[in-house]
Amino acid sequence: MPRTTALATTTPTTTASGPTTTGSATAGPPTTGRATAVPARTARTTTAPTTADPFTNVTATGTSTATGARSAHSGPGPVSDRGSDSAPGATSSSGSGPGSASGPGSGSLSGFDAVAGLSWEELVTSALLGTDRRPPAPRGGPAPADAPAALLDAAALHTVRQRAGLRPAVPQARPAPAAPDPRPALPEAARLRLAHLLADRAAPSAGGRRGAAPDLTELIPQWLATANRMGYRAPASLLPPLLDAARARTDLRPQALAFAGPRGLWLAGLNPDWRFALRGAAGGTLRPDVTDPDAVARLWEEGLFAERIALLDAVRAQDPPAGTALLATTWASERAEDRLMFLDSLRSGLGNADEPFLEQALSDRSRNVCATAAELLSALPASALAGRMAARALSCVHLDRTGVSPGIAVEAPHECDAGMQRDGVAAVPPAGRGERSWWLGQLVEATPLDVWEERFGGRAAEEVVALPVADEWAGELHAAWCRAAVRQRNPHWSRALLGRPSAPPASGPGTASIAERSKLLSVLEEGERASWVAGFIAAHGLSEAFQLLGVCTVPWAGPLGRAVVDALDIARDGGSYPWSFSGVMGLAERCLDPAEADRLEVLTAAQDEQEGASPGAGGYWSEAFQRLVSTLRLRATMEAELLAA
Repeated sequence: MPRTTALATTTPTTTASGPTTTGSATAGPPTTGRATAVPARTARTTTAPTTADPFTNVTATGTSTATGARSAHSGPGPVSDRGSDSAPGATSSSGSGPGSASGPGSGSLSGFDAVAGLSWEELVTSALLGTDRRPPAPRGGPAPADAPAALLDAAALHTVRQRAGLRPAVPQARPAPAAPDPRPALPEAARLRLAHLLADRAAPSAGGRRGAAPDLTELIPQWLATANRMGYRAPASLLPPLLDAARARTDLRPQALAFAGPRGLWLAGLNPDWRFALRGAAGGTLRPDVTDPDAVARLWEEGLFAERIALLDAVRAQDPPAGTALLATTWASERAEDRLMFLDSLRSGLGNADEPFLEQALSDRSRNVCATAAELLSALPASALAGRMAARALSCVHLDRTGVSPGIAVEAPHECDAGMQRDGVAAVPPAGRGERSWWLGQLVEATPLDVWEERFGGRAAEEVVALPVADEWAGELHAAWCRAAVRQRNPHWSRALLGRPSAPPASGPGTASIAERSKLLSVLEEGERASWVAGFIAAHGLSEAFQLLGVCTVPWAGPLGRAVVDALDIARDGGSYPWSFSGVMGLAERCLDPAEADRLEVLTAAQDEQEGASPGAGGYWSEAFQRLVSTLRLRATMEAELLAA
């Protein structure tokens, strides 16, 4: 009667003689040679007559621990376990039963032997493409009869060889200890909370965000920001999952690396997966002391590009002119793409001392480098480039007194000469833009804004923006002024171009673009920014407010938070689905003041279906508000845990 033998990727052992499938080898001490095994497949069964056990005669060559594995061979006769890379001094054992490796039945292994000779990469390729498209066989050789089975057998053999053939690593000197971190430890409740947040981040997704439970992964940035603000250090045991989280989400890196501190950077240096931490994210990297000129020069000359960027940022943070001088030492030999990145680093700490270097960069052979240098110079109102651009712009825009009331007349440039191009004016416009309007916009946005107040008779920015513009040039002129206000970080002109929040966007004094308005808002002080957005939401609702809310400081100030909640309540009463407001809901969960939770509790009750409302909208809104309330309360608990000390 036949018996069934389960084949698995585990490693049965073989005694020195006799048929057996379990037990341990007794043929001497183990060696460092690579163990070999007959191929095996997971959960595969073979049938063999009880009168001829295929495991009766086994020849093991390799380590004396006899790491045998059952064969896919299903007929009577002996099976050979051919080893490879056996270590010197390894003992061998052979069975004494009938048959040998060259006896009857051994021919059934010839096809497998060919597959077993394939590399692991070739087996993976065959598995990914499918054995029909890429049979597991040597190039030009015949495909095995049962290709999927042969592939699995060969993979099992490779796995056993890899596991049994590992050699001890060569001992190396221990790394230097991490720098001390004097910050206080987290309170125990806060430590457990962080562990929970990081574990939830690593858990598999349930396939959607339905339900009233908070989304913990979206609370990690806020938790880290609070912990950093309070000056805690990260628990050593949570550094690995913290670095894994920062590796997966670039938005977490600034706060995560600041929280990880010197221990996190030390640990990142020992794991290639965390090398991103050494590239200067959030100002944290293994930099030399910037006061040591020899160390700075050595890293600048020999370091990787990311390390040099981080070094330049560090030097600029302490002494901007010194950073510019460091960059100048190798500027001529840098690649164009590297010059562009280095030049972009000068935005931090940009000042008049950088002007000579930037003027030289205007003559760079890379067009992108020239354009960036021109942009940086135009942000310096006292620079020579700003003066040249102002002279060109003033020749195109002037006060028109010919009408009943004063206005603005525009005569756009007729050509883009070599001087304009050297100063960063792009000669070729994008598709759909006229050349003259394109050139005019670039001249105006590079002109210091104070020039226009003087140009128009000492009028304030609000008065200048309110002047009528002839020949439909208003849109182009106002858009250029908006870009100039953002580039020059001028709150006075930003306020004038935004206008009143209650005014319809299409008829505002500046631009109707919500994206441009959000940039202008970023120039204003935090309280004024929140107040303006609250007024905009009260007048126009939430449909166009998402980008504006994104530039407001967290947590939202009281008037802004109340305006958002009132607008959500109005939308719910209107019977529409909350999906249209999912972005605002997500922002509210992270940005609304947790003190608003009690006020929102009344909105969690499900409403009766209204006539004309979307089916089921009441239930969806109830769930969305429940999630909002539970998230706000969880945020309050998290902050209390961090304040426990």
